[in-house]
Amino acid sequence: MSEISDQLLALYETTPVLVAAYDAFDRLRYANAAFRAAFHVEPGEAPTWAELMRRNHRMGRGTVVNTPDMEAWLVSTISRRGKESYRAFETDLADGRWLLMTEAVSADGWMLCIASEITSFRPDERTVRQDRDLALRAAHTDDLTGISNRRFVTARVGDMLAPGGPGGGCLCVLDLDNFKYINDRYGHQAGDVILRDFATRINGQVRRSDCFGRVGGEEFVLVLPATGVVEAELIVERMLAVVRLSRPLPQRPDFAYTFSAGIAEARPDDSFSDIYGRADRALYVAKMEGRNRIHVDDEMAPPAAGVG
Repeated sequence: MSEISDQLLALYETTPVLVAAYDAFDRLRYANAAFRAAFHVEPGEAPTWAELMRRNHRMGRGTVVNTPDMEAWLVSTISRRGKESYRAFETDLADGRWLLMTEAVSADGWMLCIASEITSFRPDERTVRQDRDLALRAAHTDDLTGISNRRFVTARVGDMLAPGGPGGGCLCVLDLDNFKYINDRYGHQAGDVILRDFATRINGQVRRSDCFGRVGGEEFVLVLPATGVVEAELIVERMLAVVRLSRPLPQRPDFAYTFSAGIAEARPDDSFSDIYGRADRALYVAKMEGRNRIHVDDEMAPPAAGVG
């Protein structure tokens, strides 16, 4: 086995195909010579994907990213990056090359990236293919916050519940507290700022294997595959702490906000509606108990109602 590994590494170092591996925290753990040259990675470096993209964008090299707001682009992209077990897409480099890139993600969150140059492959159809990829991205993106939308999150819940999936997990419904009051007092523009702040802060706490998205209004969903209730509570507790420290309105430095969460653990034969309904009922209890807290699914909880 060691001989095979050595041969594979030797082949990777001489092939023009770009090969890289990222760990579950999206830190680059291996890159062959072709990948290092394309993305300007020094031997021995181990940047995160976000750090690598940010650095190359600032220096006008690596992947072409046409955006006026790189940080917003990163938040949006990270919310979907590595959430599917496999995907293929095209990307262009600042040096003029065009790549077909594939991403394969293991159950423990490691990602294998392989890219081949396709610069000469039907360049007359490139715009059509790029427009297709952009349309698919838009179909999975929440317009206001830039993170995953209901369609993408629902699909990831389906992956978690599917036979042969990661083996159970939890679904969490997160809802900003007193959001109608916030909109009424500070205005809808401030409300939008708070929603984007919340999305950014929670997205920064999400593991590679998890998925976080906005499903409507001030309601968000967090999908935690292969995660028990105790661990899910710890994860959401950390998120509560991060949000409590946020001061998203520069003109009102004393303003703070909170959220409440309901957690439900997947059961055999659950559908999206089943697990979502239980998490939503748990959220209702968290609201009734005073907000700014978590409640775990309880079948005796009352049905959800309009509580802000």
